[in-house]
Amino acid sequence: MKKALLLGESWTTHMIHQKGFDSFTTTEYVEGGQEFRAALEDDGWRVTHLPAHTIETHFPSSPEELAAYDLVVISDVGANTFLLSRAVFGRSEREPNKLEQIRDYVLAGGGLLMVGGYLSFSGIDAKANYARSPLGDILPVEVLETDDRAEHPEGAPVLVQAPEHAALGGVGADWPALLGYNRTRERAGAEVLVRVKEDPLVALGTAGKGRTGVFTSDMSPHWAPPPFMAWSGYAPMWRALAGWVAGEGSGVAGG
Repeated sequence: MKKALLLGESWTTHMIHQKGFDSFTTTEYVEGGQEFRAALEDDGWRVTHLPAHTIETHFPSSPEELAAYDLVVISDVGANTFLLSRAVFGRSEREPNKLEQIRDYVLAGGGLLMVGGYLSFSGIDAKANYARSPLGDILPVEVLETDDRAEHPEGAPVLVQAPEHAALGGVGADWPALLGYNRTRERAGAEVLVRVKEDPLVALGTAGKGRTGVFTSDMSPHWAPPPFMAWSGYAPMWRALAGWVAGEGSGVAGG
């Protein structure tokens, strides 16, 4: 059974409700990526989800434990979550660098897929901050060092450049528009299979013995609007992309 480790895709919203003189607060916790998980699990994957706040305590404790996964997926969680645990930030204690561990996992033959969001790549106010992290040089795109969000409320058209590639699952060239994405620069030697506007949307590369891939928009709302989530190609695309990054296939669909 193929195994994937999904890191991130959760958030807590703390709201202040002001009603005239009085106010009160409410807090909501949400886990995203349910459709992505279902797409993989329906294809026989076992998906372990570590929401953002559990990365500190539940991230694999050894290279061997991490190597048990065929694929690591980072989605909408910034580098600081991996680097600044309570031990490091609060008590100034040393501990292994989780991003270095992911890099070494890829170089040894693992697969890494980064999916877009407000805290992916560079992210909002450049807070995701992956450009100079240990992952910056192994991704198939170059991460910016400024706020990289491209917001397109009018809908950003998608251009499929390599519809026959195995990593796209044969879903064709007619994709729904997206409402935004993270801007990146394509890296020499990588393959850009799909673009959104003029920028990479789906890109693939290799690092050491492993593979890397990116999908620079959301796996779920808000950048992925209802037509994209309901698109018949949604699940096949994610299955094929995850499979390729995990080491399946090598090129054209069916190859």
